[in-house]
Amino acid sequence: MEKDSKAELESFLESLPPVQFCCVYGSALHPNNRDKSKMVDFILAVPDPLNWHSENIKLNEAHYASGMVYGGARLITGVADNIGIGVHFNPYVNWNCKMLKYGVVRMHDLVQDIRNWERFYLSGRLQKPVHLLVDDLDIENVNMVNLRAAVSAALLLLPLKFSEEDLYAKICSLSYMGDLRMLFAEDRYKVKKIVQGQFDLFQLMYKPFVEEYEAKEVLRCSSSGTHQASISQDYGLSAAHAIVSSLPPAIRRQMGLKLGERKCLTESGQVVLEPVIGSREEAAKCMQKILRRKVMFSSARQAISGLLSVGGANAMRYLGNKIRKAWKSWR
Repeated sequence: MEKDSKAELESFLESLPPVQFCCVYGSALHPNNRDKSKMVDFILAVPDPLNWHSENIKLNEAHYASGMVYGGARLITGVADNIGIGVHFNPYVNWNCKMLKYGVVRMHDLVQDIRNWERFYLSGRLQKPVHLLVDDLDIENVNMVNLRAAVSAALLLLPLKFSEEDLYAKICSLSYMGDLRMLFAEDRYKVKKIVQGQFDLFQLMYKPFVEEYEAKEVLRCSSSGTHQASISQDYGLSAAHAIVSSLPPAIRRQMGLKLGERKCLTESGQVVLEPVIGSREEAAKCMQKILRRKVMFSSARQAISGLLSVGGANAMRYLGNKIRKAWKSWR
């Protein structure tokens, strides 16, 4: 991100109550983006959303739908936690001739989703390139476990041979599997555009984990004379075990409930339960089904929460823009 753009976005944070974490994401920040009218998306993590929204309503009442202002911070957090998945979004916020959208989440919930894919919502966002503006608790480092797990999940779903772009596209697609919006309200080429528009950033994010699997002889990478590598992977059962062991604990537990469990000894001498893998294909299908269900559940709950919290006019405006973009991609 250019220094001037970063400084401008950081200045927006000064108008809000303090946050522990903030990142910016979305197509507006693609290196090749020329459409300056696109909305810039923020994720803000705070220790206590109830107190944060109480303070923010005093400072920025116009950011909220009138019904939310009337109901106050208790209604805002109640809708987010009990109907949605713990995230409240304020879209269509005008700031210095830019259109912004920011989502507010409890820090504890963000960390749990990163580590365990509890909702597989914000963790999916953080598997794609983002620009950090605030990181008081070193979430960038915590997110390493999320990135490693994303590589593992993608490898389980990829064929024997694939390109580097195929790997990043599969990683990018994980959090869209089962997303109801992809049926009618998203660009059908969204994943491809994200990866091709930010290929160098994906490479920077995931190169350490590709090299890690290469050192374990799970992957073999060869340069094809282009900007990206050609990759082949070990399709044996022992490699599948190694890949599954890097998935989040909650996902492995769910796989174990469906496939059966066995006791394993970790390098630290701890006995843990791991899913029984009869075949790589069986493990891949099981994991895919679990992720698809998580994404479908989370995206549906968040959509309903969003409709209730942003107000009818903004909800129709946002949905209309999404549907127009989707239809345009199908023409």
